[in-house]
Amino acid sequence: MRWLLFCLLFCCVGSCKNATVDTASRGAVAAEILGNPKYPAICYGGYRMNSRTVQPTIAEIKEDLKLLQAVGIRLLRTYNVHLPHAANVLKAIRELKEEEQEFEMYVMLGAWIDCKNAWTSKTPIHHMESDRNAQEILEAMRLAKDYSDIVKVISVGNESMVKWATSYYVSPEIVLKWVQFLQEKKRQGALSSDLWITSSDNYASWGGGSSEYHTVALEKLIATVDFISLHTYPMHDTHYKPDFWGLMPSEQSLNKEEQLEVVMDRATNYAKYQYANVVKYVKSLGIKKLVHIGETGWSSQSNGLYGPRGSQATDEYKAGLYYRNMRAWTQQEGISCFYFEAFDEPWKDAENTLGSENYFGLFTKEGKVKFALWDWADNVGPALQSRNGKLLEKTYGGNRATLLNQVVPPVVRTELKIMSNHE
Repeated sequence: MRWLLFCLLFCCVGSCKNATVDTASRGAVAAEILGNPKYPAICYGGYRMNSRTVQPTIAEIKEDLKLLQAVGIRLLRTYNVHLPHAANVLKAIRELKEEEQEFEMYVMLGAWIDCKNAWTSKTPIHHMESDRNAQEILEAMRLAKDYSDIVKVISVGNESMVKWATSYYVSPEIVLKWVQFLQEKKRQGALSSDLWITSSDNYASWGGGSSEYHTVALEKLIATVDFISLHTYPMHDTHYKPDFWGLMPSEQSLNKEEQLEVVMDRATNYAKYQYANVVKYVKSLGIKKLVHIGETGWSSQSNGLYGPRGSQATDEYKAGLYYRNMRAWTQQEGISCFYFEAFDEPWKDAENTLGSENYFGLFTKEGKVKFALWDWADNVGPALQSRNGKLLEKTYGGNRATLLNQVVPPVVRTELKIMSNHE
């Protein structure tokens, strides 16, 4: 297998030396898109069933993309190329561009990276990589060349360096190797010089947390990527690091809506704090690098750590406030924010239908509009279609009072229990 992959890489290098990248009709480039409020970003997985063995059709993807375009989204993030989904997203975008002159959508294409023995019964070897990584990178290259008018960024890995991803994380040297490989392909002309290369990872992996991540390899990686794509999830830390969470005793006299505003403002400030820590670390290295948000989001439901029996963080109302706050802040500051995510994806925790991972979408799996986008739904009018050709429909019938009645008030700090088990 290793010899085969070596041969593939060698052939790719040889054949790419004289390759020319089509620059005609390539649309906007990454440097123009990232940080530009005219190009709101989102993470997209079109999976509608509780297993990824049922791939969404191109027709279903096109249905989703039309809806996201109506929301204002112009930049998508995908996660891997070893399944048909990412390639089908690109096909769907191209077809929509041919069908509708005004349709515009770009992609940050993810290439999955993991360690040797990942997702097996064997012990993961984190300083060695999976043989599949090379194939993933080569396929990402092929798609970036074939769809150069759409793919504007390749992201090498998804939370592939953070150490709590115990089943698959790799040492930063491995991510660095592939980022350098892709940057070299740009220099050779095998990939467009306008294509940006990054890696998407937890804020701690980018140096914004514990010093255990502050390695020479990370410094080299920061210097090599075209920008940093960091993840920040205050929702998860309402359980794991809840110092920022919950009501202060003096806030108990506020009405429910006021209480929700103050706790979600603090959650937003917590995300800003993690972002600022990464910026501070990068500056400490004497490196100038743009920092964007590759993922952040808030689940609308949980029967575990973040629900009524835990930190009481998850419901549509809190999720909507977080979305509003993060969009406002990042657009004001010129930060691209790939909000997680477009639609609920029931495959993420298929064994637990009420698990929080299934409910990060701005739309439900049926295509109903969650509270975060109710105002948008009011403005677009009743004729816009959602999934399966159904007209747009708000959750809770669009009744704010009904939603608020279902919201569990924020937990009081003095009553907050810190648990160590995982959901």
